[in-house]
Amino acid sequence: MTLTFDVPDSILQEIHLPPAAAQAEVTKEVAVALYARGLLSLGRASEFSGMTRPEFEFLLAQRHVERPYDTAELERDLAWAKGTK
Repeated sequence: MTLTFDVPDSILQEIHLPPAAAQAEVTKEVAVALYARGLLSLGRASEFSGMTRPEFEFLLAQRHVERPYDTAELERDLAWAKGTK
């Protein structure tokens, strides 16, 4: 399924970016919003944004978007860091 929507020319002119760059910015904004609302996982949101996961994580940090991080994730990350997983 593909979802498309029209952005009025007047809005695109206010963004002051070429159409391709404006599309990329809007896509990133949607990905951030969907992630922040818990509607997309980190991996899927970064994929949707067209960014790598580290790039998307950096964008979230810049936007001060909180990331849920539970004990299980911490244990998994620690095991990976220790090379035991």
